[in-house]
Amino acid sequence: MAFGPALDRDTLDREYSPSSRIPDIGVYLDEYAVRSRQVRADFPRRHCLRYGPRPEQLLDYFPPTGEGAPLHVYIHGGYWQQLDKNDSHFPAPGFLRAGAGFAALGYGLAPRYSLDEIVTMVREGLLWLLRTADRLPGRPGAIHLSGSSAGAHLIAMALLTGWLPDGLHPADVFASATLLSGVYLLDPLRGTYINDAVGLDAEAADRNSPIALLPERLPPLVVARGDDETDAFAWQHDEFVAAARPRAASLTDFVARERNHFDLPLDLSTPGTQLGDAVLGRTVGAQPSPVRTKSLPAS
Repeated sequence: MAFGPALDRDTLDREYSPSSRIPDIGVYLDEYAVRSRQVRADFPRRHCLRYGPRPEQLLDYFPPTGEGAPLHVYIHGGYWQQLDKNDSHFPAPGFLRAGAGFAALGYGLAPRYSLDEIVTMVREGLLWLLRTADRLPGRPGAIHLSGSSAGAHLIAMALLTGWLPDGLHPADVFASATLLSGVYLLDPLRGTYINDAVGLDAEAADRNSPIALLPERLPPLVVARGDDETDAFAWQHDEFVAAARPRAASLTDFVARERNHFDLPLDLSTPGTQLGDAVLGRTVGAQPSPVRTKSLPAS
């Protein structure tokens, strides 16, 4: 079943509302905040590094202990209209203990910014990291990406071609990408409550639907969702996997047992979990990206 505009508004609202599957979303949002505060108390970081001119274009960087270690960059969800980087530090400990660095990238939210502007902001943040890596503490090497929900969509948009300088290809500068519970075909959202803030028309939905724009090459991917998600999110996951698999250098696809849309990201760097083992294996065990950051021209 395609979860698109042919369905009635109530059905679409329910299917594209991940919180419809859980008793209280606040429990998970509080968990993000509490864990993230503890991370800030336990680990050194560079706070609010500016990567662009807008006030929200800030990132927090947790350096690795050794030079040249991988860097894992996380993009938060919230349907492009909620949460921020301060709620996104909770995955850092697993990466830091494994020897990698970690960055949480913030971006401006709807309705203040259009989705086109949000996509551009995230791309600018990733380009800043690519250009600046050699000057950051620990001089991180290969850059790995991940995002949850709207963050997964934004990571998928960063895997498209045409936005990097000098014709560089995302598959050559990003060592891997992990996409959790994403929305990759956006036209169905035009008929939901989500669009009250995001304001997509048909053209904006099309140009921000990565599933229809994927390049011929993608880096190694992990694509996952929880087993307790709506049918619409399961459909979006399956459609993206089918489109990405023949293009990706490799693709690990799974439905995480006993996880929902909101607790799955808590496993991102947790050893012994299905997701954590897959992502840590990619991040720490992967070879360096074939195009080093110093190959990029200065801004």
